[in-house]
Amino acid sequence: MNSDLSPQEIAQYRRDGFLVIENFLSPDELDFWRTALDEAVKKRGGNKMPDRKEVYGKGDDSDKSYYDNVFDQLINLWQDNEKIKQIMLDERLGKMAAELAGVDGIRIWHDQALIKKPWANPTSWHLDTPYWSFSDRRAISIWVALDDATYENGCLFFIPESYQKTTFENPGIGKNMGAIFTTYPEFKTHKSIAAPMKAGSCSFHNGLTIHGAHANMTPGFRRAMTCAYMPDGNTFNGTPNILSEEILANLKVGDLLNDDAVTPLIYSKK
Repeated sequence: MNSDLSPQEIAQYRRDGFLVIENFLSPDELDFWRTALDEAVKKRGGNKMPDRKEVYGKGDDSDKSYYDNVFDQLINLWQDNEKIKQIMLDERLGKMAAELAGVDGIRIWHDQALIKKPWANPTSWHLDTPYWSFSDRRAISIWVALDDATYENGCLFFIPESYQKTTFENPGIGKNMGAIFTTYPEFKTHKSIAAPMKAGSCSFHNGLTIHGAHANMTPGFRRAMTCAYMPDGNTFNGTPNILSEEILANLKVGDLLNDDAVTPLIYSKK
């Protein structure tokens, strides 16, 4: 794993709100990640989460059929697949996220397999953090390409430096590719940057960086394994997101989100 970050890469991330790392995984590591994902997806049987089929923050009913053909989304695979758990709890990933975000400790918020099937719809411009149960401008995600992510099959696009001005307002992910610009009109004329990646490469992006993805205009799959990271020390903001009813019953706004069974601490500088 190419996990050593240079000062230049850290500076680039903090300027732009995203960073692409080529050849992040070795060929053997890429094979292991792919095998783990295949096994985890098969075990899930279509369920988005270990404890339920649906997940909060998906959009209203009018968007459902469109959204269902954006990508297959499977969340918290680390909780019910040992190989994914081995991958996701790797301290090296946490250290990279912490160094880029400039924090002392990193917890997993949730992992996420994002699989664009053949002829899938585009992923509209959106933000990540407003969906989550904590509010932290330093939240960060990794996105690992398990297939080549190309202009034709749905590579990511980012609007550089947008995270420096966006807030926790978010119109969501729906049919309208440009809905984000009703909330953030100042970025409507900004140039986006494409991030095509060879399989085994990755990107990191801030949870408040405006980003989206092309449609899949091919008969093949575009698989990606991602993980959202929460800086240690965050508190519950009242948004349910991935949290189960059982967990929510024992949480109140302002409580620390520090349950290692739910959001494990995978790196601490201390």
